[in-house]
Amino acid sequence: MTDPAARKPDLGRFGSFGRGVTPAQARDIEALGYGAVWVGGSPPAELDWVEPILEQTTTLQVATGIVNIWSAPAQQVAESFHRIETAYPGRFLLGIGVGHPEAISEYRRPYDALVQYLDRLDDYGVPADRRVLAALGPRVLGLSAQRSAGAHPYLTTPGHTAFARDLIGPSAFLAPEHKVVLTVDPERARATGRKALDIYLNLANYLNNWKRLGFTDDDIARPGSDRLVDALVAYGTPETIAARLNAHHEAGADHVAVQVLTRSEHLVPALAELAGPLGLSPA
Repeated sequence: MTDPAARKPDLGRFGSFGRGVTPAQARDIEALGYGAVWVGGSPPAELDWVEPILEQTTTLQVATGIVNIWSAPAQQVAESFHRIETAYPGRFLLGIGVGHPEAISEYRRPYDALVQYLDRLDDYGVPADRRVLAALGPRVLGLSAQRSAGAHPYLTTPGHTAFARDLIGPSAFLAPEHKVVLTVDPERARATGRKALDIYLNLANYLNNWKRLGFTDDDIARPGSDRLVDALVAYGTPETIAARLNAHHEAGADHVAVQVLTRSEHLVPALAELAGPLGLSPA
């Protein structure tokens, strides 16, 4: 079998992560020099929001972070992939994952279900090197290198990025997400960060991963310790934030998906403030 990670996706060094982005915002994000927009949540299998973004941009990549295997049937996702690929070759990356057991009643044997879903995508002709897996723990990280281009870890640290790189090897794609608050006020940043993290502090996969990274039960108990929030949410001057994000690259990341915690109308201005310190070149 050909190594699916032999040809890494090229999303540039940095992209923007969010639950929704308009085609006009995507055009502005591309102009700032970001290589991709990641759309979070669990989008439906139709993926009909992808083409309008690609239509308004030239080189920008669109990635899902992530399509949920329990709610988006593999055949429909594959049909959507091929539709997008036909219209915009090479500009869509399919991120998939198993979601959270707390949110899904039929959640059973998630690793086996993920393998079966990948088998179905293979059957329907979705190339392994055009998909990535949401992966935190060793088993799914290993699977991401074997059955996809690589991994898209969420809510992690540069320490996890180094761990993931060691596990998946040098040829697999690695694109962690990291949250950002553009303020030099630690208390304001932590309040914003805690609001964003609150939903995850009851989800076992994140709690277990943070424990693997050395956080204690006290750290991960609601509302989350300052130590936890400071590790997961970068804040400070744009230069300070850029250094925090670049730490993922130093640890082995190929691409970092930057999630600015701000209102939608402030997203592009915030990304503009970060673009220079991140070393991005306007398109």
